[in-house]
Order: sequence, then structure tokens, then C-alpha cells
Amino acid sequence: MSEMVRRINFINPFGTTAYDALIQETLSHYAMEGTKLDVTHLDACPADMDYFYPKHIVEASLLDAIKQSEEDGYDAVISGCCYDPAVMVARELVDIPVVGPFEASVNLLSYYGRTAVIVTDHVKAGSQMKDNVKLYGASDRVLGLDVINWYVRDMVNDTGAVARDVVEVTAKSIERTGAEAVILNCTIIAASYQKYLMGGGKPAPFPILNPNLMALTMAESMAHLRQKGAYGISRLGYYMQPHNDHFSGVSRKTREAWHSARPTLQKAFAANAQD
Repeated sequence: MSEMVRRINFINPFGTTAYDALIQETLSHYAMEGTKLDVTHLDACPADMDYFYPKHIVEASLLDAIKQSEEDGYDAVISGCCYDPAVMVARELVDIPVVGPFEASVNLLSYYGRTAVIVTDHVKAGSQMKDNVKLYGASDRVLGLDVINWYVRDMVNDTGAVARDVVEVTAKSIERTGAEAVILNCTIIAASYQKYLMGGGKPAPFPILNPNLMALTMAESMAHLRQKGAYGISRLGYYMQPHNDHFSGVSRKTREAWHSARPTLQKAFAANAQD
């Protein structure tokens, strides 16, 4: 019997094409046999969400893209940023697995080391990551956080320099904290470092977890289990869906309102689409 195809949509949650090729180049070869990995992006939203105000519009676009992915027959979706944007809300919205790269990295950490240090892009992002460490119940396993002081819009223009900073900072982070592994807590940092490794760069003597790969691994596994009829997300509490016509109607109208606003937002953010 032939294996069922798993369709995974890695959504770059940015209103730009700038990151698609880098993710495709550095992640697709890790996909299991039977996995069809697509790398997509958003529109009708900002190209950047390093700051939290524009992040909310990004998440509105992302939620619609995740719902559309389910309607288009995808078996799982990756929200491709280590903020794990919209992941919790999306699990209410759809029945297919929705994976955040940071959550996946934390959940898979114990297979590679008991403790980790996070290396992320900049201080503001680090503040959000510290909150997520607590949310995911990993405070006792994450021993510290360091930054390389880059923004993703600049990383894609010099991935080699980003990788060199990763090599330097991760070594210092391991020495400073005594952690057993590193979680690269930015999808574009991770892709830049992966490109360095693919080009013959020397691997570190300790695990440096690539959140893109952790997310893909988790998405593939969960999609496979769902295809086999094993497990679905609980609707008893946090991920409960609207339980009557009134609340279902509110959700439906919310999506309709987004679709009505989308042409205006597409026009507003069109100039940034390839910025």
C-alpha cells in the first residue's frame, strides 16, 4: 500500500516574499518521504512584526491563511516565526495540527539535552520569548537568553554574517550558562545558520536546534497520526469551538469582515510586499 501524502504549509507570517526562498532552500531536503512541503507568505499585512502593534494585523491575516489551508486540503500548518504567532487561536479555528516553531523546539529539547539556552534576534524579541518559556512550562530547562542583535529584514541580505554571529554567540552562551543545547529562537536566524552548514560550515560540538526543522518534524508526525485516525485536539476547554449558533455566527462574521477589509489592506501594504 502506498504511503499517504502529507501536505504541510509552512507559512512565513510576513506580508512579503523576502523569506520564502531561504526557508525552502534550507528546509525542504529534511522533509520525509511522502511529505509535500509548501512555503508560503501572507498579504494584506505588514512585512515586519518585530514590534507588537503590526503583529496583530499579521495575525489576522495569518489566521485566515491557516483556515484557508485547511479548506485547501493541507494536513498541517506551521506558523513560521518563533513568536509562534496565532498558534493558540488557530487551534480553536481548525482541526488540522497547527505548529509553532518555538513550542516544537521546547517540546523536542529533552531528546537532545536536559537544558538549553535561547539565542534570538534582538532584545525586544527576547522579552516575548521569556514569556513563551513560561507559557510552555520550560522555565526550569531554559537557563538563559542571548541575542545576536539582528532584524530579520537585514538577515536575508547577509546570511553568512548572521551565521558567523550564531557561531560566536552560541559558544559564549553555552559557556556562560552551562546549558547542554541551544535553541535558535528565530526562523530566519536558523535558516541562515542552516545555509552555512549546507555550505560546509563546521557544526558546533553541542546541539543547536533549528526551530524550522523541529516544527516540520512535529507537523509531519501529527499529520501522520491524524491521517491514521489517532488523536484530535481536545475541544473540552481552551481550544473549545463555538458551541451554538450565536457564537458560530460571530466567528463567521469575523471572517467575513476580514475578507471585506482585505482589498483595502492589500493596497495599503502592497509597497512592502517585496521590501
